[in-house]
Amino acid sequence: MSTTAASTTTRTLDVPGATLHFQVEGSGPVLLLSQSGEGDADRTVDLVPHLTDTFTVVTYDRRGLSRSTLHDPARPVTMADHADDVARLLAEVTDRPALMAGFSMGAAIGLQAVARHPGLLGTLIAHEPVMPNLLPAADRAEHLAELRAIQDVYAAEGLMAAFPAIARHLGIDPSHDETEDGLTPQPLTPRRRANFGHFIAAEFTAVTTDALDPAEPVRAAARAGTRIVPATGRTTRPTVHTYRCALALAARLGTEPVEFPGGHNGNTAFPRATARTLKTLLGR
Repeated sequence: MSTTAASTTTRTLDVPGATLHFQVEGSGPVLLLSQSGEGDADRTVDLVPHLTDTFTVVTYDRRGLSRSTLHDPARPVTMADHADDVARLLAEVTDRPALMAGFSMGAAIGLQAVARHPGLLGTLIAHEPVMPNLLPAADRAEHLAELRAIQDVYAAEGLMAAFPAIARHLGIDPSHDETEDGLTPQPLTPRRRANFGHFIAAEFTAVTTDALDPAEPVRAAARAGTRIVPATGRTTRPTVHTYRCALALAARLGTEPVEFPGGHNGNTAFPRATARTLKTLLGR
């Protein structure tokens, strides 16, 4: 164990097939933040400080990203792997049902965790999950085709060529998207480049080959008493597939999605407003 700051503890955990890096900060009920895209434990560096007065916040690098190393990089990563990692991480820090806020990939992992580990979570906030299986057949096929097309562009032309396709897929316009003031810069470092590569090449495949029945998280949540809160970005275009996934999840639950500030990446663009929304939803 080592500490990077007076209030942040960094730890590692050996799990089947990987060694996970995770960080713990704050006090109160355990809240796991599971990131979108290539995001590692540091992606929400601007969000975490606004939550630690209320929660014990856990962030982590998904297996294969940044400091979470794979024992065999050639072995495919699955959504089940990610869900099991979440269960093992939470067992390290609490013996009670935890809170989880998942964003995009993180939301899909959260739904997997609800299905595979009933009772692990008390509440899951699922913000625009990248989970094509939630969609009707035609929309699901379109969503899968877009993800595979991005992989093809990345394989043929590299990361910079893939970025415009990713932005279109998620409805992101970097030149016009608004943000709160004073955000920590997130430059495209070699580590982030590597993370993007792993995300596109390995984790897109985990999503597109996943066979989880979308009804199972809903059934498991009902049996275990887990609250699932579907969420969308206030400015995300309704045509974006992950936005439609959130609507489909809400329909299965018989509820309406909650709006978060900003668009698909609103948790990083509007960290203070996101923290306020999280505290309201989690009753803190």
